[in-house]
Amino acid sequence: MARKQPQKGFTFTREMVQDSDDLAPILRKFKSDSWDAYHELPFPTIKDEAWRRTSLNGLDFGSIQLPNGQIKILQDAEKFSGVLSKEVISGKSYFLLDSSGVQVNLSADLKKKGVILSSLSEAASTHPELVEKLLGKVVSPRDGIFAAVVGAFAKFGVFIYIPKGVQVKEPIFGISIAPGQRTAHLFQTLIYMEEGSSLNYLQETRSSGDQSEISLAGENLEIFVGPNANLQITELQNYGSNVWSIGHKKALVERDGNLEWEIGALGSVLCKHFVSLDLIGKGAEGRISGLFFADQTQHLSYNTLQRHLAPWTTSDLLFKGALNGKSRSVWRGMIYVAPGAQHIDGYQANRNLVLDPAARSDSIPGLEILNNDVRCTHGSTIGKVDQDQLFYLLSRGIPKQEAEQLVIQGFFNDILARFSIPEVGEAVWSNIKSRLLD
Repeated sequence: MARKQPQKGFTFTREMVQDSDDLAPILRKFKSDSWDAYHELPFPTIKDEAWRRTSLNGLDFGSIQLPNGQIKILQDAEKFSGVLSKEVISGKSYFLLDSSGVQVNLSADLKKKGVILSSLSEAASTHPELVEKLLGKVVSPRDGIFAAVVGAFAKFGVFIYIPKGVQVKEPIFGISIAPGQRTAHLFQTLIYMEEGSSLNYLQETRSSGDQSEISLAGENLEIFVGPNANLQITELQNYGSNVWSIGHKKALVERDGNLEWEIGALGSVLCKHFVSLDLIGKGAEGRISGLFFADQTQHLSYNTLQRHLAPWTTSDLLFKGALNGKSRSVWRGMIYVAPGAQHIDGYQANRNLVLDPAARSDSIPGLEILNNDVRCTHGSTIGKVDQDQLFYLLSRGIPKQEAEQLVIQGFFNDILARFSIPEVGEAVWSNIKSRLLD
């Protein structure tokens, strides 16, 4: 029987898969498996529940190409022009990823402790036993067509490994830069936390160079938090206004492990991200805090999933967003509790502030509970600026525009306060504030 041919709209071919003989065997096999998944999986449509309110019809996939070294190498000023500026990461360990490759700066002290911060291809060659534990095991290429596209065609990726018992006191930073120009910026990030380790990791995905034409950004993020390990991760999506951003992101948290996950979505014309938290060990905890701001015709969509697969686990999710212009947001959340997972505490909430009558927010919380010894709650709100709060500020002589900004800042304040580095939270608010003034 002839194999079904891809009908995706992409012009990518089997020859474009980066699985040459000089690639580590584990990575070569993964890319081959990802190609098979890409070849076989259907392209999403609005008939699919996960995509029901997010259409891809506005993107001409046939015009998207892989960069393959055709984009100019960025200068330092361009590389550090985002929220994670050179001043923020000065003296710290970090990586830069763009269409030319991965540049890593890891302190001598962390190297001595056995910490690994490297390109994925280097890690697959030098530490295949570590990469094999994670690659494709957390985010599978079969989780969706775009997960498969990233797995098959991403030329570069990053691997972060924290050994058993190692406490990384200084943050590690990551900057991933999409070149635009009708290209597909595809990359993978793998974070492996051994038992008793800790890490604070901040990552920004953004654009540089010519952004006058549409482009695609795809990311797979795979996280493993080992027993009694602690990970705080901050992700900022800050792409240009012509970027379509699609991501599959998932974390597994083992016994007594703890994950603090902050997500900020500011950029792109369309953003569709799948964020999953699997609590797989007794006593595991996870908190996800999301913030988004959209204006003009932006469309920001997040599917979140909290899965309690072991007893005595706790999850807490709060997403807050504000919408201006003709923008739209879609949040669809689910808490799942497995049959054998007793003594569960799960919470999810989505709060939305609609600043313009033309803006729209869809908020869909959900629960699937398969035993009766749990405490799970959910909720969502969609509203306008509180007129009582606004009147109070106006009555104190504060100009209307400034008063509205203060109300919006107050709405976001509890999320901004969760950012592990205050300067980053301040930069996020500055971005939102400047767009409110436009």
